[in-house]
Amino acid sequence: MPRYEFRMQRLFLDAAISRDTPIALDRAQANYLLNVLRLKSDDEVLVFNGRDGEWRARIAVEGRKAASLVPVGETRAQAPLPDLLYLFAPLKHARLDYMIQKAVEMGAGRLAPVLTQHTQTNRLNLERARANAVEACEQCGVLSVPEIGDPVPLEAVLAGWEENEPGRRLIFCDEGEAGQNPLDPLQALERGPLAVLIGPEGGFSEEERARLRALPFVTPVPLGPRVLRADTAAVAALAVVQAVLGDWR
Repeated sequence: MPRYEFRMQRLFLDAAISRDTPIALDRAQANYLLNVLRLKSDDEVLVFNGRDGEWRARIAVEGRKAASLVPVGETRAQAPLPDLLYLFAPLKHARLDYMIQKAVEMGAGRLAPVLTQHTQTNRLNLERARANAVEACEQCGVLSVPEIGDPVPLEAVLAGWEENEPGRRLIFCDEGEAGQNPLDPLQALERGPLAVLIGPEGGFSEEERARLRALPFVTPVPLGPRVLRADTAAVAALAVVQAVLGDWR
């Protein structure tokens, strides 16, 4: 039996979810269900809010542009956020959208944008980033919507690491390691709380690489002989972590 019901539309809601308690949809959600998907009264969708699990909910049409949902049964209990922190340098819009979606799909529980010396943009549209995270959750059966923080300078993150993230090892994906160090990333990973750091398109500066490599809680690893774009590197690094220490095993 499949773990998720992929044939039913999934919808994220901000409201609390409980059996037989109607939930009014906003105009955009109602339009999507009624006019885009052409669903009708008594059709069912799956709903979740990141707190109350996943539920089957019946549509109650209240006009051409208005509808509510009535939860009728829980399909999955709420799962905790994965204990995997993903740090990344913000990219320009299209690639950033892709990166956030893939990080969520790959099991990141928290997303932390960091500002490096070669970061392409110092701004992050948190509303857009959260919308991309929610969309990935809707499409891929994820119940827990990852937290997304405000951008913070990398140096500040590293300075406060041992206080804010006690016992958590930082996996630093160092493009400078490729072809120079025989370290196998599969063997370098250690059990325990982990974070993965991916740099900007221009890579980390030599100062940043030296700083990272000098810290006791950092493990530098290569991602192979090829030069990867930052969004591709995110998928590659998270795949390695999940395959070796995560829930793929």
